[in-house]
Amino acid sequence: ALPISPLAGPASRKLQGQKIRNWEPQRGLAFLHSVEYKDGELIVPKTGLYYIYGQTYFRYWEAADSSPADSLSVARNAQMVQYIYKNTAYPEPILLMKNTRTICWAKNREYELHSIYQGGVFQLNYRDRIFVTVSNVSWVDMAAGSSFFGAFLVS
Repeated sequence: ALPISPLAGPASRKLQGQKIRNWEPQRGLAFLHSVEYKDGELIVPKTGLYYIYGQTYFRYWEAADSSPADSLSVARNAQMVQYIYKNTAYPEPILLMKNTRTICWAKNREYELHSIYQGGVFQLNYRDRIFVTVSNVSWVDMAAGSSFFGAFLVS
């Protein structure tokens, strides 16, 4: 086996974000091969090292009837964050990866588009479950090719 040693900060035990539950597992570019999908989670079929990846495409629309003060408040409080977790026999989900997008909001904008991609190699055990949460699920564009999530066995 090849030497490998990913290091990380202390584990976070608090689930953050809102879970994306409506991934498309069969149509278009999506498929499942020897992997189960249930309620937004991929269920690991075999213990090993997996490359896990995910992209979320955020689309923020300015409400036509919103006041400039409302817009400024939303913009100041807006964070686009993607989290990837695993569920194990441990009672709390374990954070594997976190990525954020910080941007300068354009004045007089009608909408903003931003994507976050991340990937990494992790040890997963049989029947572990992996899933994605985001800071604001209502901003995620689930169109094919825009937002996606998956994993494949490396060794």
